Amino acid sequence: MFILLLLRQEEGINMLNEQRVVLMTRLAMHEKREGKENTEIGTYFRSDYISLHLIGSVICATVSFLLGLGLYVLYDSEAFVNGIYSTDIAALAGKILMYYLIFLAVYFVISYICFAVRYRKARSRLKVYFCNLRRLQLLYKKERKEKK
Repeated sequence: MFILLLLRQEEGINMLNEQRVVLMTRLAMHEKREGKENTEIGTYFRSDYISLHLIGSVICATVSFLLGLGLYVLYDSEAFVNGIYSTDIAALAGKILMYYLIFLAVYFVISYICFAVRYRKARSRLKVYFCNLRRLQLLYKKERKEKK
């Protein structure tokens, strides 16, 4: 696609320029590799992006904790059934809640760090991409002025 643009001729002068070819190649590689994801991330404010994904992380953490708790109960079901009547349910619920909150806090901090780093990297890649687009535009404007 870009080769056709490069081979295009305007007013009889060949439009091949090494700087433009390098810039167009960089731009095309960015679009092909991570352009869609970076553009999607770039549409959010930092706080909105992180908050949205943290809500999903809290839901995933809750489901994971419940699955882990269920597996633990199934694994040790004989002791659980035998001790169900002699166990203080309020103390057990408080202990489970404490473990859940600790698990959730650790998961929340790790998720926050991951999403903040992902957002920062995407924004920096977008800055480089738009800088290269501006440089390409300036090269075209410079050449048009030289033609006149």
